[in-house]
Amino acid sequence: MSKAEDIRFMSLALSLGRRGMGQTAPNPAVGCVIVKDERIIGRGWTQLGGRPHAETEALAQAGSDAAGATAYVTLEPCAHHGKTPPCAEALVAAGIRRAVIAMRDSDTRVDGQGIAILQAAGIEVTTGICEAEAEADHIGFTLRTEQGRPFVTLKLASSFDGRIATGTGESQWITGPQARRCVHAMRARHDAVMVGGGTARHDDPSLTVRGFGDVPQPTRVVVSRRLDLPLMSTLALTAKDVPVILCHGRDADPMLQDTWRDLGATLLPCGTSGAQLDPRDILQQLGSHGVTRVFCEGGGALAASLIDTDLVDELVGFTAGLVIGAEGLPNIGALGLDTLAAAQRYTLKSVSHMGADVCHRWARV
Repeated sequence: MSKAEDIRFMSLALSLGRRGMGQTAPNPAVGCVIVKDERIIGRGWTQLGGRPHAETEALAQAGSDAAGATAYVTLEPCAHHGKTPPCAEALVAAGIRRAVIAMRDSDTRVDGQGIAILQAAGIEVTTGICEAEAEADHIGFTLRTEQGRPFVTLKLASSFDGRIATGTGESQWITGPQARRCVHAMRARHDAVMVGGGTARHDDPSLTVRGFGDVPQPTRVVVSRRLDLPLMSTLALTAKDVPVILCHGRDADPMLQDTWRDLGATLLPCGTSGAQLDPRDILQQLGSHGVTRVFCEGGGALAASLIDTDLVDELVGFTAGLVIGAEGLPNIGALGLDTLAAAQRYTLKSVSHMGADVCHRWARV
């Protein structure tokens, strides 16, 4: 195969892997394509809940034709025995002749061992094809593996002057239906949707994916130090149907903790930083719970705490063409900055139209 063909088939594997994004945690959303005589004979991606893995899905489709074929995999095949046998051994058993791997797996249970199994069996291994794209797709998995925390997308939908509500609290709707549909699609690509306690109290959100049929729902996360959340809210009434995680202070009322557990919520006690919950510990706790990708939708205090601690990996803004004025509610709380040099900067990744609104995506510098 030429390098151009390797890139073409790996690009397809990456697109397949993205089908599982937000649905495979704590496992990565891997894609796999098996090619023989320049013909695709097997395709697979990590299935709901993280199993079966992409390689075994593709091998099952390829069948006996996999002998002598080339496997394109977006992440190094696993080398450890868990609930399923190692994918590296499955590729060997199938008689794969060559393996093209986009990136190495930094999980200590793999980290080169999958490649070593393939090479020991005489399989030719090529690495680094579409590596940057694979790293971007698997960043939630690698952040959890290497730092113990999930990838964080902070979404802000606001007026032209950065307001999320009028002075009287009216907020529905600042952005239009196309922007809101895009937000639901973004929710679907994350393991969890997170808001602060104030947003949960004021908006009574469902934090579900709507408008895309019967799709797996992300876990709903609410950050509330005192657990002073409405017990007849949408989140409370649906906690047994769609998972709810409450990140709270260790000093939260024990009776409220018991009540929320009875309602079906999972409680994660977190440390504090000053008067607020420590965002670093919040993400560490979520990472320990298996979350790899978090879609944060505010409010302002939670957004400010994540920015202040440099924990926002991607910033997504939806800006509407209306102006609310200084009396409106700002989309980000106080950061206590005295100089511009102290402000967190981001690099623009893309700008697109969403109906009458503009969507702009930024990455950490």
